[in-house]
Amino acid sequence: MALEIGQTTELCNAQYAPLAALSSYYQEQHTLEALNQVQIPMKTRVYTSGDKLIQVVLSILAGCETLSEVNVRLKPEQHLAELWGWPRFADQSSLSRTLDELTLKQIDQLRQSVVAIWKAHSQTLQHDWRSYLWLDYDLSGLPCSPKAEESQKGYFSDKKMPPDAN
Repeated sequence: MALEIGQTTELCNAQYAPLAALSSYYQEQHTLEALNQVQIPMKTRVYTSGDKLIQVVLSILAGCETLSEVNVRLKPEQHLAELWGWPRFADQSSLSRTLDELTLKQIDQLRQSVVAIWKAHSQTLQHDWRSYLWLDYDLSGLPCSPKAEESQKGYFSDKKMPPDAN
């Protein structure tokens, strides 16, 4: 299914449009294909075990904190499911049963699949480790000159700044 983004006069829910775009990119790049390598011995009716694992990942990306939210958030999103070639998203109980079936062997396969996905897309693996990797965890705002390139007036909570600092 080709992804089309445009305007419509109809009322529609565009809440998951970014997830649809990301899903399209993941399919084009075969990003989540490694999850199909996890062999879970279950009956396949509509979804393979790999499909269900991908749906669990999509539920996380959709903001589901628990699998019970899948029925409310993703199940009604038929167009998003069709983008993946599914008639609809699986029920949360089906996803839960799939995760319950994981043995230590399948968990190891899942770990290897996730590491393969991570390694293929990690920018830290491309870093020249002969020099430092600088990580800045300080999220506090710093004042800058009004003449600084592309500087904008900002908000600093609980900080008193002189008017000319921004």
